[in-house]
Amino acid sequence: MKSIETVSVPCPYCGEIMELQIDCVDSDLEFMEDCPVCCKPVTITVTLTDSGIASVVGRPEDG
Repeated sequence: MKSIETVSVPCPYCGEIMELQIDCVDSDLEFMEDCPVCCKPVTITVTLTDSGIASVVGRPEDG
């Protein structure tokens, strides 16, 4: 398993695909990332398993 994975997540506001680098060594993650197109803040939630990334979800900051 690689420790850094690249994942694609659609922006919940404009639909643009955001390419994110996720460190799979950490436990489950939640962080904010601004969309590179509409600049709105997106809350990114990453769920990890022993074998890697299980899911990545982007949701509006207020949602």
